[in-house]
Amino acid sequence: MEITIKGDKEFDDIPSLKSKALRINLNENIYGTFAEIGAGQETCRHFFRAGGASGTIAKAMSAYDKDFSDAIYGAEDDGRYVTEARLRKMLAHEMSLMENRLTREKNPNKIFFTYANTVATIDFAKQFKGHGWVGIKYQVEAGAEYNEIILHLRFKETDARLQQETLGILGTNLIYGAFYKYNEPKKLLRYLYDHLDKDRLEIDTINFSGPVFSNVDNRLMSLQLVKNGMTDAVMFGPDGTNVLPAKVFYKKNILALRGSFRPVTKVNMAMYEKSYEMFIKENKVDVNKTVVVFEITLSNLRAEGEIDEQDFIDRADLLCSIGQSVMISNFQEYFKVVEYFSNYTKARMGLAMGVNNLIDIFDEKYYRHISGGILEAFGKLFFKDLKVYLYPMLDPDTGELITSENLKVYPRMKELYKFFKYNGKVIDITDYDPKIMNIFSREILQMISSGDRGWEDMVPEGTAELIKDYRLFGYTRKPLTLNRKRK
Repeated sequence: MEITIKGDKEFDDIPSLKSKALRINLNENIYGTFAEIGAGQETCRHFFRAGGASGTIAKAMSAYDKDFSDAIYGAEDDGRYVTEARLRKMLAHEMSLMENRLTREKNPNKIFFTYANTVATIDFAKQFKGHGWVGIKYQVEAGAEYNEIILHLRFKETDARLQQETLGILGTNLIYGAFYKYNEPKKLLRYLYDHLDKDRLEIDTINFSGPVFSNVDNRLMSLQLVKNGMTDAVMFGPDGTNVLPAKVFYKKNILALRGSFRPVTKVNMAMYEKSYEMFIKENKVDVNKTVVVFEITLSNLRAEGEIDEQDFIDRADLLCSIGQSVMISNFQEYFKVVEYFSNYTKARMGLAMGVNNLIDIFDEKYYRHISGGILEAFGKLFFKDLKVYLYPMLDPDTGELITSENLKVYPRMKELYKFFKYNGKVIDITDYDPKIMNIFSREILQMISSGDRGWEDMVPEGTAELIKDYRLFGYTRKPLTLNRKRK
C-alpha cells in the first residue's frame, strides 16, 4: 500500500515518457508498426529505449527516399508528401500488412495498431518552420473495428533537432493516450502536451473516428484546441468536419465576416451576399480562388461567462446548414485575423462588418496592450491588400442612415479614419434592404427564449425550421420532431 502523510494533496501525476512506452511494451497484446517519414524515427526510439519492445514493435520503417515512398504508398496526385492523404495511405497500407502477415489463429488476443507521421522540419534557411501530419489507427480489443486519431501540427522551434525531439514526445503521448485515455477525449487532447511546452508546437487540426469515438463531435474537439491554447484558430467546413485552415486559405482571396451569429440573421446574410458581390468584382480577384469564412471569436463564445458547448454547436449547425465555413479564433482584434490570413496568402482580403464594429476598430482603448498602439495595429490591418465592406445602419435615436460618409469615430481618430477612407480602404455597401436594418441577433434570441412569435421572419429561409426542429438556442415551444444525428 502506498504511504500517505497527513497534508498530502491530490494532483495529476504525469507518467514519464519511459513509463508510458514501457507500459505499452509490457502489454503482451498490444502489437503494431511504426512508419515515420521526414524527421527520423523519433517516436519509435522512445519505445526501443524503454525496454521490452520486441513484444510490441512488429516493424519500424522510414521511407525517406521519395521514389521508395511512392513505390510503397503510391504517388499523390499533387506530388506532395506532407499531406493528410499521404498519412491515411500510410496507416491503411501498414495495417493491411499487419493483418495479412499475422493470422488471428496464432494471435487471437493481439490488439493491432499502426502509428505513422509524415513531417517536414525547418529548412536550412529557417524560412519555413515545418509542419506535419501524425496519426494512429488502432483497436482496443482483439478483432474489434479500428479507431483513428489524426492531427496536424506546426513546429515553433527553430532547430531541426529540437523539432525531431518534440515529434517523438508528441507521438509517444498520442499512442499512450489512444490506448489509455480514449474514454476521455478532452483530457486526451491535453495529455498530448505532456512534457511539452505550448511554445514548442501548435496543433491546429484533429479528428477522431471509430467506434470508441462514436459520440465525439470533432467540432467540439476543435473548440478545445483553441480553448486550451494549443492553436489560435480552427476551422470546419459546411459538412461540419474539421479542415486544415492552411489548406483552405492557401493562395486564396479571403472574405471574412465576424459576428456572434446567435442566431444568424437576415442582416448577416445580406451583409455576406452584398459584400461578396462587390469583392469578386475587385481587380485580380478570381471567383474560383475565393473563400468566404464566418468567424466567431472565443471571447464572443465567452460573452456570458464559461463557454456553453451546446450554444456553440447550435451556432455552428445553423451556419453549416446554409453552406458556410466556420472559423473559431482567439483573435479579439481584427488586425490579428488579417495577420493570420497573411500566413497563408498574399491575395486580396476583405472584411464585411457593420458600422458599430468599424467604430470600435478606431477606439484606442483596444490597443493599449500593444507597444505601438493603434498605429501598429492599423499598419498590420491595412498594410496588406485589404478592404472593409461596410453595411449601413439606422441611428436608433434619429433614424438617420449611417454610412462611412457620416459615421462618427473618436475625435482623435478623425484624421486617421479620413486617411483610410480617402485611400479606398473603407467601402460602403450601397445595395441594402431598409426593411431588415433593425434586426439584431440578441433581440431574436430574447424572442425565442420568451416564446414570442415573429422572429421567424428575421432569420434566413429555412433557419427557423432548423431552430424549431432541433430545438436550438433553447427553443421549447414546439416538441422535438426529429431525432438529430450529430456529425
